[in-house]
Amino acid sequence: MQSFRTEIENPVVEQDIIDLANKIELFKAGKVDEEKFRSLRLARGVYGQRQQGVQMIRIKLPYGKVLSNQLHRIADVSDEYSRGRLHITTRQDIQIHYVDLDRTPELWAELERDDVTLREACGNTVRNVTASETAGIDVKEPFDVSPYADAIFKFFLRNPICQEMGRKFKVSFSATEEDTGLSYMHDLGFIAKIKNGVRGFKVMLGGGLGSQPRHADVFYGFLESDKIIPVMEGVLRVFDRHGERKSRAKARMKFLIKDIGLDAFKKLVEEEQDAIEYKSVAIDAENYPVSIPVSVEAPTVEIEDEEAFQLWKATNVIPQKQEGYVAIGIKVLLGDFYTDKARLLADLVQNYAAGEIRLSLRQNILIPFVKADLLPFFYQELAKLGFVEAGYNKAVDITACPGTDTCNLGIASSTGIADELERVIKTEYPQYLKNEDLIIKISGCMNACGQHNAANIGFQGMSIRTPDKLVAPALQVLLGGGNKGNGQGVFADKVVKVPSRRGPEALRRILNDFETNGNGKLFVDYYLQQGEKYFYEMLKDLSDATNLTQEDFIDWGTNEAYVKAIGIGECAGVVIDLIATLFLESEEKIETAKEAFTNKVYSNAIYFAYRSMVNSAKAILLSENISTNTQAGIINTFQTEFVENNKINLGVSFSKLIYQIKNNAPTQAFAKSYIKNAEDFLEAVRVFRENEKQLVS
Repeated sequence: MQSFRTEIENPVVEQDIIDLANKIELFKAGKVDEEKFRSLRLARGVYGQRQQGVQMIRIKLPYGKVLSNQLHRIADVSDEYSRGRLHITTRQDIQIHYVDLDRTPELWAELERDDVTLREACGNTVRNVTASETAGIDVKEPFDVSPYADAIFKFFLRNPICQEMGRKFKVSFSATEEDTGLSYMHDLGFIAKIKNGVRGFKVMLGGGLGSQPRHADVFYGFLESDKIIPVMEGVLRVFDRHGERKSRAKARMKFLIKDIGLDAFKKLVEEEQDAIEYKSVAIDAENYPVSIPVSVEAPTVEIEDEEAFQLWKATNVIPQKQEGYVAIGIKVLLGDFYTDKARLLADLVQNYAAGEIRLSLRQNILIPFVKADLLPFFYQELAKLGFVEAGYNKAVDITACPGTDTCNLGIASSTGIADELERVIKTEYPQYLKNEDLIIKISGCMNACGQHNAANIGFQGMSIRTPDKLVAPALQVLLGGGNKGNGQGVFADKVVKVPSRRGPEALRRILNDFETNGNGKLFVDYYLQQGEKYFYEMLKDLSDATNLTQEDFIDWGTNEAYVKAIGIGECAGVVIDLIATLFLESEEKIETAKEAFTNKVYSNAIYFAYRSMVNSAKAILLSENISTNTQAGIINTFQTEFVENNKINLGVSFSKLIYQIKNNAPTQAFAKSYIKNAEDFLEAVRVFRENEKQLVS
């Protein structure tokens, strides 16, 4: 541990990394439950990979902004701890694959030297806060949303209210009414607005993709900017307490809203405001640090292929609101690029732009603040890196998750089919190089990391079974999704399932018909006009599994026969006492509460104490083989089963005891008494547990 302990200036970060190293040792010794260890490592950006014995590391990069020095650091880390390949995700993160679990604390420590974190990039936490990659430069934006996205990221990072929720929580910011942040499919989505000269946001709540996509509700038509943090804290508190925990399939915010209704949810959020320390959090956007473009003379450049250069300018260059500057879009095939190119790109933007890049929701790179007269020079330099392929954010620019390449949940290849579909478009439909209205997305499974059900044309990895029970890779074809702007979107319909090898033919038929019958319409409107049945009839013969060839059993991007398989996660290999583990966690939470109290962070101290009591109650319920699916359920069931039945005497209702957290402001006096409540409760349930064990023995 000493090798990275002394190089980290922030003691909180240092302790976080040391804790991860210690927990890895305890897990390998069989002293920490596998599920608990999984939760801990995921909250620290360490994700089990399809290939046994290695991990995927996800780096959390708020709104996709990466400085030159940070890109250099990420490249160095990838070379040292992995294989020199970086992967851009649809949440503006960077992933590094094939990392040894034992080396993850050291890797994290190296990244922190340039203020890059893994914390809460995975797990049941607030995930990376995304935003329009053009935030701050968009000619249509009412104001720059970057400071607000950054403030949300910093306020909720390591915040105790969102460390152990039932599922992940996703937040986005859109710079304009075009809603390029895709607010309608997020747990919380913010769209920049100005009302009567005041900055604020339209707030969308409860959206999501996956196997059951849900369109977000309008939570606030307009919410002043200083209220977004208190409102989000209330939302997270309610989600933490009432969100599903037993069934992962139903544990997202969208299901809670569906179950209790928007009005009831909003009332619960309002009831939480008394317990929230900050009723207003002003975000100092005016003094938010911004990258400063360099001032350099344009080198003389001779363009050899003027036609290619003009096509690139037409498809990859974006006007900025700052006069004299443009942004350059780099189309990154499948979001994958290598560290040698990353370093050269970092140097290029440091010396000739503003020393930063932006990662996009479509797995691409945007270089802001390029002087317009430097475009020939940038074209020349980017061409050396293979970064001048035309079609940034156009139809030919297909989004795809890693699929069966590395993901545990992948069912069929998404990268292989994406590569083939891009080839089809470039060679057979070159007119779509300039078409930004047609969006194609691919996911390797139903979880929609590739956002397939939000696309005009989407493909989802599946499998198909022949009459003689052979299994082949397949694609669910989805059509008609799209973003209509200002928080309005449409989710695609599942039309037909076809063997993966027939995916390109399905695309050809769809595009050919669109060319013939689209009549200049957007694809969303064209699909609505024709209807789902029309496309089913067009494609249904491709779904026939009775006439598969040998090639149909080989997925795209591989030469091996297809095997439907879900990757294997880690296994402790030792039976341990889960109840004892939960009690140990309760102790740790009380100690953390005391540390927060000493540091005068009373709201955090109170929430850690609350977590300890929920944890302790859960332990006793599990010891009696009683399980519940929400924190509120744990509290109610414990009250009924143990307090009202006089099995445990607390001298007060457990519900009344623990729900003090809702009714009291986070003062020093309340924090002190509430921590004492948590200590006394843990002691009471431990005594009960020991007595029960003695009776059994």
